[in-house]
Amino acid sequence: MHQNKKHTPVLLDQVLHYLDPKSGESYLDLTAGYAGHANAVLEKTSNFTSSVLVDRDKDAVKALKKSFAEKGVKIIENNFLDASLKLLGKGQCFDLILADLGVSSPHLNEASRGFAFNQTGPLDMRMDQSQELTASVIVNSYAEKDIEEILKKYGEEPKSRLIAKLIVQNRPIKDTTELAKIVARAWPGHSKAHPATRSFQAIRIAVNDELKQLAEGLKLWVELLCPGGRIVVISYHSLEDRLVKQAFKELGGDRYDSVLKILNKQPVVSDKTEIVFNPRARSAKLRAAAKINNRKGSSHANSGTK
Repeated sequence: MHQNKKHTPVLLDQVLHYLDPKSGESYLDLTAGYAGHANAVLEKTSNFTSSVLVDRDKDAVKALKKSFAEKGVKIIENNFLDASLKLLGKGQCFDLILADLGVSSPHLNEASRGFAFNQTGPLDMRMDQSQELTASVIVNSYAEKDIEEILKKYGEEPKSRLIAKLIVQNRPIKDTTELAKIVARAWPGHSKAHPATRSFQAIRIAVNDELKQLAEGLKLWVELLCPGGRIVVISYHSLEDRLVKQAFKELGGDRYDSVLKILNKQPVVSDKTEIVFNPRARSAKLRAAAKINNRKGSSHANSGTK
């Protein structure tokens, strides 16, 4: 029944390169999912008891508990912002931190979760299945102007006004297929990517409050890094990548008060081979940084990296 649970970790070799996990180091995975990255990192650190895996999806948490229950890894079912606040409140720090943003393959592969426009499912899109706000609430009850704003802000959709109008005119909309068809009407004769891609992304971001949580979370993650610790963030669209780049830039660079050393000036992207085997990797961008050990002269700081 759950053969579609398979989740191939994106940019795994590059994650391991930049995190550079060493024996005994502690690891925080803020979007652990089905442990694709976590398994590889923990295999190198062998430090299960000081490591924490976070996910807000109850199915993912169930799988994580099954895999790591006997190894002493702490597993938190929560969004990464609340989880980070709690860990910070306990005064914890980690040598390695990873956040692989966006949706996982199981989200997209399971029609019942309502993330995908290419298969029929309910208008859901919740990463945390216990929250009340769903895609259906936005699509079927939000004002036309608010829908337009969501599509423009989170999907960078050029035809946001027309699509919002079509959505309101055709309510109630019952499922993902119907929504995708309505959005497609705004783009007659489209050829490349499905015209619903941007709209589905925008509604998903709004449902899960993704960008606000990321903007606030980034500052906390840097605080959660131990001196010399490394952080890797993988984003999947320009809005996310912009936030990561900005946060790293504000805290990094060659200033005397820098707390981060940026490990890659340009984001790392997948090669053609990986994209063939894992299409989700196509839009992935990886940024990495290390926490400076002392604040005197970031160029000489011991960042704990290769």
